[in-house]
Amino acid sequence: MTTAELQAFLRREFPQSFEDDGDLVVEATGYGFARVRLKHAEKHLRPGDTLSGPSMMLLADATVYVALLASIGPVPLAVTINLNINFLRKPTRRDLIAECRLIKLGKRLAVGDIGIRSDGRDELVAHATATYSIPDK
Repeated sequence: MTTAELQAFLRREFPQSFEDDGDLVVEATGYGFARVRLKHAEKHLRPGDTLSGPSMMLLADATVYVALLASIGPVPLAVTINLNINFLRKPTRRDLIAECRLIKLGKRLAVGDIGIRSDGRDELVAHATATYSIPDK
């Protein structure tokens, strides 16, 4: 799926997150790859003036899903079966950018490696891995 096709699919299937005023923006896709932005918003903050862990987990999970769909097409029932995240440093009050590379893409399972950065920064604020189950066609 192209980036434009993915955006249309995600807006239709997940309007709460991917519509024009939603929190997530698909920036780039390719076979086994996706880059997704989580727009900075007050609702993603936690005490300590930092972005919350659940918001970073949302971003990591969504980015793997986008990378998977970019590789296999529109499979809305592909689901997360494992998500592991390490919070490495305090993210700043900026958008977060996640990049995922699929490190395994099989018939039934896909595994993604995700790095999350604050917009404009080089160092990772979080690193995640996720496994998705791919349903039979």
